[in-house]
Amino acid sequence: MKLTYLSIAASLLAGGVASASELVVVSYGGENQAAQSRAYYTPYQRQSGVRIVADAWNGEFAKIKAMAATGRARWDAVEVDAAAQGRGCEEGLLERLDYKRIGDKADFVPGAAQPCAIGMFLASMVLAYNEDKLKTAPQSWRDFWDVKRFPGKRALRRGAPYTLEIALLADGVPPAQVYKILSTPAGVDRAFRKLDQLKPYIQWWESGAQPPQYLLSGDVVMSSSYNGRISLARREGRKLKMVWLNNISEFSYWAIPKGSPNKDEALKFIAFASRPEQQKLYSEQMPYGPSNRKALSLLPAAVQADLPSHPANMAGSLAMDAAFWTDNGEALEQRFASWAAKRP
Repeated sequence: MKLTYLSIAASLLAGGVASASELVVVSYGGENQAAQSRAYYTPYQRQSGVRIVADAWNGEFAKIKAMAATGRARWDAVEVDAAAQGRGCEEGLLERLDYKRIGDKADFVPGAAQPCAIGMFLASMVLAYNEDKLKTAPQSWRDFWDVKRFPGKRALRRGAPYTLEIALLADGVPPAQVYKILSTPAGVDRAFRKLDQLKPYIQWWESGAQPPQYLLSGDVVMSSSYNGRISLARREGRKLKMVWLNNISEFSYWAIPKGSPNKDEALKFIAFASRPEQQKLYSEQMPYGPSNRKALSLLPAAVQADLPSHPANMAGSLAMDAAFWTDNGEALEQRFASWAAKRP
């Protein structure tokens, strides 16, 4: 049975509210949360004396909406994606941030400093390949489509986001023009025509763990992939490489739900987590780009080169347009699902 916002709200309140000596910090869990704990939670507890209560969620926006409906949130600081921070701020479900208490906006990577959220890290969708399987290294998404020079299967994420952008990039559309073109019926048709060319060679992936698995097994010769998955495999000695040209980048953000009982302390925590020294600790464990520019210089050059927020990797990148997908996602996902279900 589908829960209403009020029933969700009631269940959230039943879990209790953080006391003044506690701060409930919520992330997407997994290795990401473990790295956050080492870089942010534990050091902040030690410095402030405030106990961090770690929780996890799957990004279900109804939970934040339900908390706002009660006027009292159980969470204090939460990791949100670009779409959630934009929608949450627009609908008044997230607190507006006081950047005088966080830092100079100019110190952060463009796109990180939003009215109701601050970038935690920058991740990218990149072209990845196994250098042991290819004699010639691909250089672009155009090469991804070149089945004569690079015969074999390719892997793409099963879904409209990223996939349609990649198709237009492969068709020669400059990053700055992708969403302008994709906002038109003709542009959408163009993206699907480009995908038609590659469809017989596509092996779809749905989990971020699959691209490196497919590449290492030889199931595919190239794949789109989250940069972090490839970097972690490289740290384990795997011969996987990334092409940064026209990568598609997206922030994960810190935000404070409307009605947080510990708003002031949550802002202190977010300011702490936005320091370059702390972001350095995070990026040493998880290969995602720090949002604070000053953190990059604290990392070894070899580590910097594998991060999305390195200037060389940001050049020519495409920033994921969350507002576009909020407005057009449902219709494009339906069209994609129908297209993908048909035989090549």
